[in-house]
Amino acid sequence: MSKAFVKESSDDEDDDGAGLPPIPAGAKNYIRLQGYQRIREELLQLIDVDRPEVVKIVHWAASNGDRSENGDYIYGKRRLREIDRRIRFLTKRMDLAEVVDPSLHHGSDQIFFGATVTYLNNAGQELTVTIVGIDELDPLHGQISWVSPVARALTKAHEGDVVSLMTPSGIDELEIISVSYPAPA
Repeated sequence: MSKAFVKESSDDEDDDGAGLPPIPAGAKNYIRLQGYQRIREELLQLIDVDRPEVVKIVHWAASNGDRSENGDYIYGKRRLREIDRRIRFLTKRMDLAEVVDPSLHHGSDQIFFGATVTYLNNAGQELTVTIVGIDELDPLHGQISWVSPVARALTKAHEGDVVSLMTPSGIDELEIISVSYPAPA
């Protein structure tokens, strides 16, 4: 097949962030200190360890001669592009990040970024979620993004309040049972 028919992604595409919700226009990329440190560690791992290893492999493979059928060279170059794309993405996210300390609200019963909230929905399910940054979200472990519909419905409400959440199946009333924040360090 001719190279003319092979789609290569451009350098300004950031496919590594495609699964994350976009940051709302004009909003900051709120993140907890733990999330910021995790992104920083991943970035340093890519820059200091992963990229140099792949560069060595590509350099070695290029020295072997014909590159057109050299799998180490072809896949090494592809991996290098993936690493560089991820480095650009993480760097942009860190530049936009605003680190927020949720422990400042310790003892408060009002819901803000970083709160761990237990609520009861219409189905009688008791759910516990922590409102975190877009880059920290992990729904399977109860960490939801501050831009999610549930987090937006809960934000600024108090313990004991009932808030409405519009869902595809209709309005869901969420009764807030408890609100907690991490203790100051």
